[in-house]
Parts: sequence; C-alpha cells; structure tokens
Amino acid sequence: MFAITGITGQVGGEVARNLMANEKQIRAVVRNADKAKHWEKPGSHIFIADMNDATALTKAFTGTEGVFIMLPPTFDPSAGFTEARQTIKVIREALARANPPKVVCLSTIGADSKNPNLLNQLGMLEHELSTLDMPIAFLRAAWFMENSNWDIASALEKGVIYSFLQPLDKPFPMIATADVGQTAAELLQEDWQGIRIINLETEVRISPNDIAAAFTKTLGKTVNAESVPQDIWFILFTSQGMKNPLPRIQMLNGFNQGWIEFSPHGTEIRKGKVKMERVLEKLIANANN
Repeated sequence: MFAITGITGQVGGEVARNLMANEKQIRAVVRNADKAKHWEKPGSHIFIADMNDATALTKAFTGTEGVFIMLPPTFDPSAGFTEARQTIKVIREALARANPPKVVCLSTIGADSKNPNLLNQLGMLEHELSTLDMPIAFLRAAWFMENSNWDIASALEKGVIYSFLQPLDKPFPMIATADVGQTAAELLQEDWQGIRIINLETEVRISPNDIAAAFTKTLGKTVNAESVPQDIWFILFTSQGMKNPLPRIQMLNGFNQGWIEFSPHGTEIRKGKVKMERVLEKLIANANN
C-alpha cells in the first residue's frame, strides 16, 4: 500500500489513479473526508490527517510500501515562508518516525536556486528531507500546463491570453500534471538507495505564443498572447488580494530571465508526452461542466 498526500488535487489524484491502474493499494491521506468521498472505492483507503499534525501523519505513513509527499501550495506566503517551514518540519518528523521504505517528493524546477523567489519553499523541503536516512526521490517538475486554466475566460471572451511569461516567443519548460502523476507512480514502484533528483518536462519547450496557438486550434477561433507589463504586476497582484506578491514576482522574473532552470548536475532527465492541446481540451471541458 502506498500513502498519497495531495490526493484531492490534480497531481496527487493522478499518482493514485496510476497506482490503482497497476493494481496497487493506496492510502488516501486527506484533511477533509467530505472532499475525498470519490476515493472511497476498492483499493483505496481513506486516512484523515492534517499536514501539520505529526502524530496523524506518522500513522498515515506507517506500514506502507512508499509515500508520495506534496507540500501544500502557498502562493501568498508570509515573509520568510513561515507556513511552509512549519509544515516541512512536521513532514520530516512524521517520515522519520514512520520510516517508510521509500519516498517520492514532488519538487520543482528551480528548487536549487539561491535567488529569493516563491519556489524556495520546495528547496527548503528538499534540504530537510535529504537529511533522512531513507531512499528519497525528488521529482522536479516544470511549469504546469494546467496554469493555462486561468486563461480560458479571456481566450473565450476576448481572443487573448495575458502572459506573465515573457518574451512571448521564448520557449519555457512545461509539463502536464498527468505526466507528473504517471512519473511519480512509476518512481514509487522502483527501488533505489539514497537521494535521486529527477527533472521532468515535455520533449519540446512551449512559448506563450505556442499556448495561444493551442487555444486557437482547440477553440476554433483566433487567440493571441499579450504580455502583462511588469510595472503593473505588484499593483495587479495586490488588487487580487495578495498580501506578499514579491516572491511570486521574483519567481516569474526567474523564469523570464532564465535563472530558474533545471540543474544538469547529479540529476536524471525524464520527458512527458502529453501535449498542450490535450491539456486545454480537458480544462475547457471541465470549465463548461
């Protein structure tokens, strides 16, 4: 049996589905049982545990074949990443107590960047879990294609997607959550010793113009990409309710300037196969339901 955190989200759900398709049992680690009712099925066992409850998490991870770890996303963090630091401390404590035979941890491109930005949270997670004496694989995923979900409304209504990734013709490393989930499930079924770092992106990098072209093909109407001027980012994000937009702005600058990138040193490389058009088809279908 494999313990899966984040199972009510896109990536965790894909990990679980891939394992169950291979006739593996899963333990769905959730905070809210009501949100996990659709995981009440043969081969799936619901376990209630908050990611900040070390005792409950220890029980959730104990007696498993492996554990999939996701740090709950915090897009508007407190200064110094207070929330992430607390959760990371709890996760490390629970894993140390439970001592599962292997761990696959979702991380990110740029986790090893020394420059301050939003993704430093995953770098902190990698650092802390690397001190554990157990096999751990850090799956560093590229920019999620599913972030294009935010562009559906403007693409439909105005024929425009507004891009923070710039310049518009620059190809960026991206990946579909389906590929992330499949790769994580594959890793959980492998055996290794020590620390592994796996870089995961599509075979061909994708520019904002490419995303607009994919929308054009999918919607059957012309969609163009437009850059969001950087000098309005701070005001825009705060108007949307963010209290501390600086880490997000720093992250976007890192992608645009190229210092958020996959490290070639001591890492493995895997490639995803899901195309942007397929991701958009699914996102648009879900938006219409």
